[in-house]
Amino acid sequence: MFRPRAVAAVLLAALLSPLATACAGSSARPAGGRPAVTLAASDHLGGAPVYVAQERGLWSAEGVEASVTTQPTGRDALNAVLGGQAQLGVVGDLPAVTAALGGRELKVVADLSRFSDWRLLTRTDRQITGFAALKGRKVGVPQGTNVEYALSRMLASAQLTAADVTVVNLAPNQVTSALARGDIDAGVTFPSFYDAARTTLGASYAELPFTGYTARTLLVAGPSASAESTAAVLRTMLRAQRELGADPAGARKAVLAQSKGALQAGYVDAFQPRYTYGATLSPELLTQLEEEAAWAKAAQGLPGAADPATVLRYLDPAP
Repeated sequence: MFRPRAVAAVLLAALLSPLATACAGSSARPAGGRPAVTLAASDHLGGAPVYVAQERGLWSAEGVEASVTTQPTGRDALNAVLGGQAQLGVVGDLPAVTAALGGRELKVVADLSRFSDWRLLTRTDRQITGFAALKGRKVGVPQGTNVEYALSRMLASAQLTAADVTVVNLAPNQVTSALARGDIDAGVTFPSFYDAARTTLGASYAELPFTGYTARTLLVAGPSASAESTAAVLRTMLRAQRELGADPAGARKAVLAQSKGALQAGYVDAFQPRYTYGATLSPELLTQLEEEAAWAKAAQGLPGAADPATVLRYLDPAP
């Protein structure tokens, strides 16, 4: 795909100054008092900075009154933003891309975290020892989430596409039970369900690791988000990011406490160190969103343009 260097250069120049200013001036208060903001998050480690902000009261420290709701997936968080129930959302990269292709009004404000430690879950009796063995098999996946794109990259690594398998649309927590019943031959779901699959399947459990896709957790703003409140939320995420780096163990405890049972201690301890956190925008993000947009257009028949200039319009470096 043609990616003009000028696009990346313009983006990089636009990003360096605002983010440096935000980092250096993180204790500044927005003009006009404390803006109120509604934020839709999801109960996954990619949004850990939101958990840390909640547990440690960082919203008020950065001059914002935040009302946070937790959704089962980033796709649900995005729907809350698009439906007007929240001004900002913490979402996966693929849902944001598909919304942009559909012409929905949203802006990507920051790339909050990155994760690439994926697993294809399967059973020993299916004898799937490589991704090429998925051809002709039934594969469960929560469609519309970045997990679906992870599956597409797994298939592509073996020169396969979704047309070579039978894709079964399942909720993230249904993949394990479908595997246990034998309804599917393999599945891809969120990392928080890996241990449940291993426990449920016991000696029959098998997995294939995959690092060929970096999932990004994005902070997006809907049409009702003001520049003032968006900047305040980003300052809070930057502060939470620093606390994550300075005290990883304490941050894991904060995440566990705020998840209210949705996440287990063993999972948080094992997987949070596998995420790279940092509220950024970068040319690398732009490139990945372009690639996902091209895939979504081809695989799902979505409208909209996937060229660099069009995708760039959905990134907002101002905050």
